[in-house]
Amino acid sequence: MVTNRNIDHVIRTLKRLIKQWEEPVVGHYKKDPFTTLIGCLLSLRTQDATTHGACQRLFRLARTPQAMLRLPTRVIERAIYPVGFYRTKARRLKEVCQALLDRYSGKVPDDLDELLSINGVGRKTANLVVTLAYHKPGICVDTHVHRITNRWGYVRTKTPEQTEFALRKKLPPRHWLILNDLLVTFGQNLCHPTSPWCSRCPLASVCKRVGVKRFR
Repeated sequence: MVTNRNIDHVIRTLKRLIKQWEEPVVGHYKKDPFTTLIGCLLSLRTQDATTHGACQRLFRLARTPQAMLRLPTRVIERAIYPVGFYRTKARRLKEVCQALLDRYSGKVPDDLDELLSINGVGRKTANLVVTLAYHKPGICVDTHVHRITNRWGYVRTKTPEQTEFALRKKLPPRHWLILNDLLVTFGQNLCHPTSPWCSRCPLASVCKRVGVKRFR
């Protein structure tokens, strides 16, 4: 089982392991808080390859809140299609951009609570912006982080939000910023939701395999 006695070893192993794979799509846009925010909003319920294409098309048209608001909603829809719920997301992007202009002079805030106060920005997105774009303390928990930390037996939670708060209490702060990148890449390529590749996993000996019914 993964515990705080071996978590340093686990993190070191994952850092070596993921070098062979492509980084998560939102990581491509981490140099700019605005593109990090928009990329994360587009990625919700959408595969990375689809999100990446949508981001490339959209950011060729607009890379600031001001430029995004000048685009007709239909143009945004066409640019981001076929991301999941693309019509809803197109409207939401404009709402978020308007909030950034009205409340923050167009700048993406670096505070978790401020980000969460923007309609449409949830905990996963807010934590990702804070950690990835601003390198400030936070733990971004998506389905991969939630599933894998429970699968290890490191936490016992039922929702991603519960996992975030459990990890804030248990995980050493030195590992907070890197955790999401590590586990998203690990989860996409090896520790799959169903039938994970346990026979290939260097962490198999410390994984409790909670909830795993079939593995390879």
